[in-house]
Amino acid sequence: MNLSGWKANFVLCILCAATTIAAHAQTLTTLASFNGTDGSQPSVPLIQGLDGNLYGETFGGGIVSQLCSSTLSGAGCGTFFKITAAGALTTLYAFCSQANCADGFNPDGLALGTDGNFYGTTASGGSNRDGTVFRITAAGALTTLHSFKGTDGSAPTGTLVQGTDGNFYGATASGGTSSWGTVFKIATAGTLTTLHDFSLTGGGSPSGGLVQGSDGNFYGTTYYGGTGSACGPNACGTVFKMTPAGALTTLHSFDSTDGQSPVGKLVQGTDGNFYGTTGQGGLGDCNGLAGCGTVFKITSAGALTTLHSFDSADGGEPSGLTQATDGNFYGATEIGGSGNACGGNCGTAFKMTSAGTLTTLHDFDLTDGAGPASAPFEATSGTLYGTTQSGGSACGPAGCGTVFSLALGLGPFVETLPASGKTGTSVIILGNNLTGAASVTFNGTAATFSVVSSTEIKTTVPSGATTGKVKVKTPSRTLASNLNFRVIP
Repeated sequence: MNLSGWKANFVLCILCAATTIAAHAQTLTTLASFNGTDGSQPSVPLIQGLDGNLYGETFGGGIVSQLCSSTLSGAGCGTFFKITAAGALTTLYAFCSQANCADGFNPDGLALGTDGNFYGTTASGGSNRDGTVFRITAAGALTTLHSFKGTDGSAPTGTLVQGTDGNFYGATASGGTSSWGTVFKIATAGTLTTLHDFSLTGGGSPSGGLVQGSDGNFYGTTYYGGTGSACGPNACGTVFKMTPAGALTTLHSFDSTDGQSPVGKLVQGTDGNFYGTTGQGGLGDCNGLAGCGTVFKITSAGALTTLHSFDSADGGEPSGLTQATDGNFYGATEIGGSGNACGGNCGTAFKMTSAGTLTTLHDFDLTDGAGPASAPFEATSGTLYGTTQSGGSACGPAGCGTVFSLALGLGPFVETLPASGKTGTSVIILGNNLTGAASVTFNGTAATFSVVSSTEIKTTVPSGATTGKVKVKTPSRTLASNLNFRVIP
C-alpha cells in the first residue's frame, strides 16, 4: 500500500471545487461514502463472502484512540465491513476494541478461507505493537491468531493467501533478522513459521502479499532492494519466487526505466504469466518527475516485459490488477487522470489487454471518490467493485473514501474455493442464483453436491476428474468457473 504519493498531491485537490464528471463515468456507480465513524480510507481489495455480499476493510475510521492517532489513518483505527450489491453498508468490527489495541489496528488485507471465515492482518497494534494476524467471521467475531514481535516480522502487509496445504502465507514490510521484512506461514490455529528474512540485496520490504502459482511456488514483490542501481542505495525493488519451504529466488531487479517500487499483488494470468504494477518509474513523464509507474508481465523464469508506462494524463501510481472473465486486466491509479476537482490527480480506473493496450474507463473527480489504492474485484455477478481512499459525499471536503461498482456487461460465473485439490477434496462453489442447480461437473466429470443457498454449493472433487472448468447447470443457464480448477494428482 502506498499512501504517501497521492496524499502529497491531494493538498491541491481539496482547494478546487468539483465541476464536472469525466466522460467515461456512465458505468461507475458510487455505492457508499464513508463518514469516519463507519470507517475511513478503504485501501485493500474487496472480496465476496459465502453469502454473496462483499466484505472489506478501512485503514482508519471507527474507534478513535491515542494508540493509533499518530498513524496514517488519522482519526480512527480501522474497521471490517460488509456491503451489499445495492450499497447497504454495515460495520461489523471496529479495531482497537480491546484493551491497549491488543486486537491490532490499521487492517491491511483480507482473504476468504476454505472454512468460510475471513483471515487478515493489521499493520500495527497487537500485544507487541508490531501488527497481528486475525480470523474474523462474517458476523464480526474476531480472534487474534498471532501478534508479531519484531524479530519474527513487523507491519504485515498485503493480502494473505491460503496455500494448497491449507496454511496461510503472507509477508511483513519490516522486522526480521535484518529489519527488511519477512515471509511467513501461519496455520489456521495460529502457529507461525518464518520462512524467509529479507536483507535488501535480495529484496526489502515486501509489498502486496503473495500469490501461489500453478507450479506450487509463491510469487511476490518487494518495494525496495535488488541490484538495480538507478534508485539509490535502497534500490528499486524486486520480483521473487519462493518454494513452500522458503527457498527464495530473485527473478528480477527493477532499475527505474522498467519500473520502481512494485505495489499490489501479482496476478497469474490465464496464459501462465504473472502481471503486476509498479508505483513509480517507467518511461512516462509524471508532471516533470521520473515516471508515474508501470504495468509489467513476467514469466516464472524471470523474463520481464514492461507493458505500459503511465504519464499522469492516463493515471499514475497504479495500485494492482485483477484479470476478469473477458481476459482483460482491470486496475486503478492513485493519482493522475483528468478529474477537474483534483487538478488531474484524483486517479483513474482502467482496462488493459494482455498485450498492453490501455483504456481509461473512469476519471475520479472527488465527489465520486479519489485515490483508489487497490485493484477492483470481479464478483460472481460479473460486476467489478472497488474502493477509493478519499473523496465521496461525507466526511468533509476531502472525503473519507467510497465503495463503487463498475458495470461492464460481463456475464455471471462461479468461483471455486479452493482453486485446486486432489480427488475427494471438499470444494465450495460461490455464485448467484444457484437454487435449483441440476448438476455440477469438473471438466465434464459429474460430482455429487448440495445447494446450501442461492450463493453457495458444497461439493467434492469426483474420481476421474481432470483439470478444467467447473460448471453448474441452473434452471436458467449453465455457469462456468472463472478459472480452471486444477486437479492435483
